[in-house]
Amino acid sequence: MAGNYFGTDGIRGRANKFPMTAEIAMRVGMAAGLSFQRGSHRHRVVLGKDTRLSGYMIENAMVAGLCAAGMDVFLLGPIPTPAVAMLVRSLRADIGVMISASHNPYYDNGIKLFGPDGYKLSDEIEERIESMLDKDIELALADSDGLGRAKRVDGVHDRYIEFAKRTLPRSMSLSGLRIVVDCANGAAYKVAPEALWELGAEVVAINVEPNGFNINKECGSTHPADLQKKVHEVRADIGIALDGDADRVVIVDENGAIVDGDQIMALIAESWHQSGRLAGGGVVSTVMSNLGLERFLGDMKLQLHRTKVGDRYVVEHMRAHGLNVGGEQSGHIVLSDFSTTGDGLVSALQVLACIKRQGRPVSELSKKFEPVPQLLKNVRIAGGKPLEEAPVKAAIEDARHRLGKAGRLVIRPSGTEPLIRVMAEGDDPQLVEAVVNDIVGVISETRSSAA
Repeated sequence: MAGNYFGTDGIRGRANKFPMTAEIAMRVGMAAGLSFQRGSHRHRVVLGKDTRLSGYMIENAMVAGLCAAGMDVFLLGPIPTPAVAMLVRSLRADIGVMISASHNPYYDNGIKLFGPDGYKLSDEIEERIESMLDKDIELALADSDGLGRAKRVDGVHDRYIEFAKRTLPRSMSLSGLRIVVDCANGAAYKVAPEALWELGAEVVAINVEPNGFNINKECGSTHPADLQKKVHEVRADIGIALDGDADRVVIVDENGAIVDGDQIMALIAESWHQSGRLAGGGVVSTVMSNLGLERFLGDMKLQLHRTKVGDRYVVEHMRAHGLNVGGEQSGHIVLSDFSTTGDGLVSALQVLACIKRQGRPVSELSKKFEPVPQLLKNVRIAGGKPLEEAPVKAAIEDARHRLGKAGRLVIRPSGTEPLIRVMAEGDDPQLVEAVVNDIVGVISETRSSAA
């Protein structure tokens, strides 16, 4: 069974195939349960999931492992990832588990782990858990009289809805706004429309009929065409697209134009900077964020701190340097005044707050900077390490030289899929396209010759 289990966002893979099997999920439950036992109190776990079919299998396997480790398990059912992070603290749990593959198709699944503080686990803790998976951990499990119990918990949706609503000023109402929300047939299919309606908005909810197979299927933040069409159809003021576990968001303005995570961060950062709320003199994002965001923040004498890809690394940098706004271009927005992880609904509410305060349409508010031409292409690989091949290294070095100081180049393996992501940006779009295509071509040739 030996192997590397954790990627950039927990453990993820094709359901019922390594590493996303019931056996490994049970052992992860055992290892995580043993890792977070401190003191003599009854230890508890909160466990949520999204709406994909394999969630039933992984949930039951993890419950078995956690109970075997002596942990009591509170089953939350389908609920957003940020709600799990919030409920870990609210219910004084020792660990939180979210079963989700986020924006991936239904046939994938994953396991995300949160510590008692509501933050995703550090690399060090993940490595400790991973090291236990291939050992005889059965020897350390609970005695027969120390096994854990599992029970369903009612009212968790209401808790999260109230939490989300409290991120807005008490006096603020969304009355007068017509909002289309696309829940991606995922974990927020109940809570997001309800929260927006309770705040006074007229809500049109789409993709809120999960069947185990349709999560993220041509909908949600990675496929916003449905949302764009519906915004036009009902003449909405704004469209909100969440992903399968609702930890990321993409906005659609009243004209149907997409507003990505970079523009959302720019809008929130400017608003919070003007009100004196922005902490740390800047924003944290990843190497994938557009150079235009960096220049926009620079004009306000704010700094863009860049991390490697993964909202966990964004959060770690925010905590280490005292910043309270961060995120990713893909729509993971982390507002640490409210949340310990990306929260699509809470981020959307901050955008809505800007609309209400300024009384201007989304199209005017959200275009904070002109993005520098940027191109991202993915190359699917069957295995190996193509980025270590000499021809690929030479192509990358040549591309960096051609872009010079007027552009950026980011090449990295995906942490969630068998892909190499090749991204370049710069003021010359023809040059950007040329260098990306050249690198993709060399990686493809290397992949073909290896096969």
